[in-house]
Amino acid sequence: MTRLQQTGFNHPRSARSLFTALAAVAMLAVSGGYAGAEHAGLNAAGVPTVDPAIEPYTNHNGLHGKLSIAGSDTMRPLISKLSAQFLSLHPGAQIAVEGTGSSAAIREFLLGLSYQRRGDKVQSRGTAGSNAVELLASSRQLTEEEQKGFEFNYGYRALEVPIAMDAVAIYVHKTNPIQHLTLAQIDGIFGKDHKRGGAAITNWSQVGLPEASVSQQPIHLYGRDKRSGTREFFKHVALKDGDLIDAVMEQPGSASEIIAIAQDPLAIGYAGAGFNISDVRQVPIASQPDQTALLPSVDTVTSGTYPLGRSLYLYVKKNPNDKLDPFVAEFLSFVNSRQGQETVARASFYPLTRTQVAKNLQDLGLLKGAMVGTPATKLEMQVAEQMAR
Repeated sequence: MTRLQQTGFNHPRSARSLFTALAAVAMLAVSGGYAGAEHAGLNAAGVPTVDPAIEPYTNHNGLHGKLSIAGSDTMRPLISKLSAQFLSLHPGAQIAVEGTGSSAAIREFLLGLSYQRRGDKVQSRGTAGSNAVELLASSRQLTEEEQKGFEFNYGYRALEVPIAMDAVAIYVHKTNPIQHLTLAQIDGIFGKDHKRGGAAITNWSQVGLPEASVSQQPIHLYGRDKRSGTREFFKHVALKDGDLIDAVMEQPGSASEIIAIAQDPLAIGYAGAGFNISDVRQVPIASQPDQTALLPSVDTVTSGTYPLGRSLYLYVKKNPNDKLDPFVAEFLSFVNSRQGQETVARASFYPLTRTQVAKNLQDLGLLKGAMVGTPATKLEMQVAEQMAR
């Protein structure tokens, strides 16, 4: 029987936080939420075009077994869609998808932790169990220290496989008239260390809002909690590895953050770019004051011009001297196929180029002859290099 197991966060919260989270789920479900969101620059059908040079998936019938994927809250809708599509082709297989946040799941992945389940609840954790995390879904790259920790435990480095592109967007309430922000201003708003050289920004008047608006009001900051890979990415890129100020109101997930911003006219926050609900809007951002402020779109993200574009990764336990586990190999073959990347696009993320797909398959030892020698454009080579960093 086809089986897709999903679990979310099991962190205790106040009654107010629980209500907020439930309200977020309800509002996002009504409005289309993350999975139905549209990025600027999508085609009329609402999805990016997948390169036809990417080979279609060839179904190998009779696949059985279990696979455990844990990690990023941002990636959970994507991994769930990929898993469901894959399992529709392999009814004898099972995949467990656990949304713990990138940073929490990274620890499990590095240490080889496993978990015991009852229904869709994580009951306990141990080591070397049958439910050990086999694929890590991360919205940020592993640090060198984390890779060294993995190598210490396993004797080799974790294999990094980009599976999609995404962006972190800056969100405000729909009534906020702010037209654009620079990275230095974002650092001034969210950062404690101000590594971009600016001063602290605590009032909307400091970013040039007109007198008739919320300009004389304090800025209310929202962000993700410490388990989030999006938080780490935001600190690394926007704050130049600086710390967030204590005034940021941490949220357990992206949905609860978006709903909090939707209810607060003085709010600003950061989250994955796929949310599209009527009560919030994204703010164009520029790397420098003399540059054009941009929104995330297919063109700006894949070209690298949007300042907060990023890759989304699956990390694989692959000994360079061994072949992949057959189940893992089959799933990753699907992810890097035309159908897999079409699923990425339908989930409102940006699909890979054929050059990146070919690199992934080569690194995994799954490259087929038809992909070899496919000419790549200069842009595709640049994107592949960026994603590999």
